[in-house]
Amino acid sequence: MTSMTTPHHWAPVSRCDVASLTVTVLGSCGAWPEPGRACSGLVVEADGAAVLLDLGWGTLPRLLTHLDSAVAAGLEAVVITHDHPDHTGDLAGLLRARWYAGRDLPPLPLFCPSAVFERLAAVEKGGGLAMAHVFDWRGTPDTAEVGAFHLSLRQLPHYVDNVGVRVTSGAGTIAYTGDTGPDDAVAELGRDADVFIVDATDRHQQDGVPSAEAGTPAYNLTAAEAGQLAERARARRLLLTHFWPGNHRERSRQDAAAHFSGDVLLADEGLSVTV
Repeated sequence: MTSMTTPHHWAPVSRCDVASLTVTVLGSCGAWPEPGRACSGLVVEADGAAVLLDLGWGTLPRLLTHLDSAVAAGLEAVVITHDHPDHTGDLAGLLRARWYAGRDLPPLPLFCPSAVFERLAAVEKGGGLAMAHVFDWRGTPDTAEVGAFHLSLRQLPHYVDNVGVRVTSGAGTIAYTGDTGPDDAVAELGRDADVFIVDATDRHQQDGVPSAEAGTPAYNLTAAEAGQLAERARARRLLLTHFWPGNHRERSRQDAAAHFSGDVLLADEGLSVTV
């Protein structure tokens, strides 16, 4: 199992006699969902257990279908990277499902910035009892052990408090940026990951969508930047996600592939990648 040896280095992964590690895309859009798609959401699974990474608009029905459970039985933990609704929009629905129909299940460890928990409390006014029963809020610790998974969280630059996350089992490591701008910490998050899932918003593809002004920080990545950071990280595979609605995804893949020597995959609802 991987552990973080210093704030900036990751230990190698042991791969002996372990079940595979799989990530499945629940939603791939940033900002709002395109027809037939959903916003940001991923589920990572190993040995019959699952960790949820983000739950944006349109992802909850896909999660429940994927887990074959109306109450998301099988989840070991939930990680929400930041307080934007394209990453949190269906969290209240999960709360209601567990409270009204899955009350016998143990509280779910919830790793997220405080603003996410506060947003959920504001949506579910008077739902403090339900929130306390359904979720065990853990904040954003550097590391955590959840079932068969080791989680490592890293602050990354965005418009609001945002954490990237590494999910490690004995089979390998999957790393996910949430939303972020270009930063050395992004490459470190994805260091030697088997699958590095990276924001590739590419807002510049759309006419009339303003880019960051010169001299101001960029808080989302282009696909080319995602490819550059994944190459620096020595990741094995790059999975681009968080596409601006209407973008030409193959163009994004080609932009990333110009900088990344490994396989470049495009997030698509229902896509599963196994380590």
